[in-house]
Amino acid sequence: MNSKINIPNAIENITNHFSPKIIGEVNDVYVKIVKILGDKVPWHNHKDEDELFYILEGSLEMEIQNKKPFQMNKGDLYVVKKGVDHKVSSKNECHLMLIENKTTLHTGEVSTQITKSIENQK
Repeated sequence: MNSKINIPNAIENITNHFSPKIIGEVNDVYVKIVKILGDKVPWHNHKDEDELFYILEGSLEMEIQNKKPFQMNKGDLYVVKKGVDHKVSSKNECHLMLIENKTTLHTGEVSTQITKSIENQK
């Protein structure tokens, strides 16, 4: 992964929603891209890691437990702090970048049909 990456082209090559792809590594974190459509992401948290969301295209509904849901749009960035229950959804296809520690489990300790191992994200 030591090469130039065109993010819009990399996103176009993703064929499945809710299937993050690792496109880079910086020290102990992965840079990932993903397409979201619908509401299949379960409530979950990452007990030891923060998670950064950056919207590349479209809109994302962010839900944080005990807070009012909010919409994120292209260019918006939000960091979910470790241990905070959250879930995301999108009425229309949304493209986003995630920055996560290499130890971060895709859907925390909740396993569903969309959960992907690190090996399945490469």
